Amino acid sequence: MSLAIVHSRALDGLKAPEVTVEVHLANGLPSFTLVGLADTEVKEARERVRAALSNAGLEFPFNKRVTVNLAPADLPKESGRFDLPIALGILAAMGHLDGARLAELEFAGELSLGGELRPVRGALPMALALRRGANGPRQRGLVLPQVSAQEAALVDGVRLYGAAHLLEVVAALRPADQGAGGELIRARAAEPPLSALSAPDLRDVKGQSAAKRALEVAAAGGHSLMMVGPPGTGKSMLAQRFAGLLPLLNDDEALESAAVLSLAGCFDAGRWRHRLMRSPHHTASSVALVGGGSPPRPGEISLAHHGILFLDELPEFPRAALEALREPLETGHITIARAARRHDFPARFQLIAAMNPCPCGHFGNPLKACRCTPDQVARYQSRLSGPLLDRIDVQIEVPAVPPDVLAACPDGESSSDVAARVLAARERQRARQGVLNADLSGGLLEAHLRAEAAASVFLQSACTRLGWSGRAFHRVLKLARTIADLSGAESIKQAHMAEAIQYRRVLQQV
Repeated sequence: MSLAIVHSRALDGLKAPEVTVEVHLANGLPSFTLVGLADTEVKEARERVRAALSNAGLEFPFNKRVTVNLAPADLPKESGRFDLPIALGILAAMGHLDGARLAELEFAGELSLGGELRPVRGALPMALALRRGANGPRQRGLVLPQVSAQEAALVDGVRLYGAAHLLEVVAALRPADQGAGGELIRARAAEPPLSALSAPDLRDVKGQSAAKRALEVAAAGGHSLMMVGPPGTGKSMLAQRFAGLLPLLNDDEALESAAVLSLAGCFDAGRWRHRLMRSPHHTASSVALVGGGSPPRPGEISLAHHGILFLDELPEFPRAALEALREPLETGHITIARAARRHDFPARFQLIAAMNPCPCGHFGNPLKACRCTPDQVARYQSRLSGPLLDRIDVQIEVPAVPPDVLAACPDGESSSDVAARVLAARERQRARQGVLNADLSGGLLEAHLRAEAAASVFLQSACTRLGWSGRAFHRVLKLARTIADLSGAESIKQAHMAEAIQYRRVLQQV
């Protein structure tokens, strides 16, 4: 009888708990049994491993009883990531691999029938988990398929190795008396040049100076924004240029964003440190937006972590999907709770939304008459609940402009000019309080939101007259602080407060 142990990792949300792959060979009726709460994808590894070993010219114990246990038994396992450790465990149980060398490494990878290693989801979370939890006096290395290893190599402080074929791994792990040859190749991250991507320029949008100013304010403080206006006024164009106003992600933010994308299998190394913009269609369900499924996967709000979530035609989204955004907008994370398990995903995104003011889209349009009745307009706008609107900091109107006026409009500022002011305002906020103004909470609100007496009285009067909630009061105050930062002012003046207040009244004006 022979027993071998190989180390691997599963995926549990953004966590990557360790999994011990135990392979036992015994005499008896030939069989291949796999246990340990494995789903269908994992159980199919029996056929892939058997074919891969045979086609690669390696021995498979056809006359033995093979039992593979994936421990811990109560942790669900999914995907084909356990193909490689199972194959290595079988070879080690037959005495073909060096057990001491095997114990120094962790393995994950899907096998083709010919023995090639295919990429797996979640390479970055696995590398991050390995770095966080050093096991024993020496941290284990991680062996992954070539593409996954390059992705995971973005994590510093972890020994990462890439391989293209099962035979490469076996050759490096053979005992000396069986002709060990070759070494595993250390993976290196291929970080692309940061200037490789080009974004649409804000200069392309003619007119709409008020909307451009609102975009600048939202970008400077990390505030959510909603644009209301007739069709064709440039709402989508403005939203597509919003990412060009934001600074690049720092290393920690880039790793957090990349880890979520890696978990979903959509990480693109070419966009490293660039803020991602997610634009789901308005037919998206609440599960698609906030995450879910079995096992739970991150939704659009998590895939937009440290990036932008653009929701066009906002009232057309299902009501349940929009209401599910309320807590993540406030907390910056989402907890998906199920009967057996719960998963936490980060969701610190900037919401950019666009909508028409009525079903026909022309309510308040001086260029075209609206066909909707007042009841239709009211019902359309009431698809957005008060609590959701309360959480959107900047609400602006994007009016229709006659073509002859647009043609006479001079070119506005470029995205790079606006981005320079945004970066300066963000650096001022981080130096003062450590976070952006939109993320201020608790004692930081009173400590850093200093307003002059006239500005405070003005805001209190507006809140009383408009019936605003305490949340709206603080969000306007944070918005005014951002406007003051853009102007370089130490305290919030009445002019800053007046501009902030006008950004909260768009749906009451139309």
